[in-house]
Amino acid sequence: MTEEHVSGTGEQVRPAVHSEPHLDASLTKKAIQDSRRTYPTSQVGPPSILLLASEPESARAARKFVREYVGYHVPEASEDHVETVVLVTCELVTNSIRYGTEPDDLVRVVIDADDGRTRVEVHDPVRRRPRARPESDQRDRGRGLLILDFLCHRWGVTDIPLGKAVWAEVKAL
Repeated sequence: MTEEHVSGTGEQVRPAVHSEPHLDASLTKKAIQDSRRTYPTSQVGPPSILLLASEPESARAARKFVREYVGYHVPEASEDHVETVVLVTCELVTNSIRYGTEPDDLVRVVIDADDGRTRVEVHDPVRRRPRARPESDQRDRGRGLLILDFLCHRWGVTDIPLGKAVWAEVKAL
């Protein structure tokens, strides 16, 4: 007998097997098959993963996604915390699209939040790691890592099978 897991609950479900002699054999077989099926449970609240096209407009979708996720899963989060996470996410997504993708690539945003902190990961298909650029009054970009240093409790880069994940954690305010 195999055990199956119900998606999203972590509960194990064992199929119930009924054997009653007065039932027709084909009905019993069908009942056993039906009892082994697991049905997807509906997700509660916004999902923790968002796939985005590698285009500048995706930053807006990422901001909306983070607001909805944190607002639902950590309703007591301060407005300052939510806006900080939104800004960090926007920086990560923008940098990923600008430096970590080619046309038609996808960017994956993964978020996890609790009362103490919110963690955002942005996955892209390029292994090249972010690097700080020298300060310049000539450019209007290149400050993303400085923003992460200032706003995040910690952040980093992790290699994943098909690229990298840049992650950041913002402590609850």
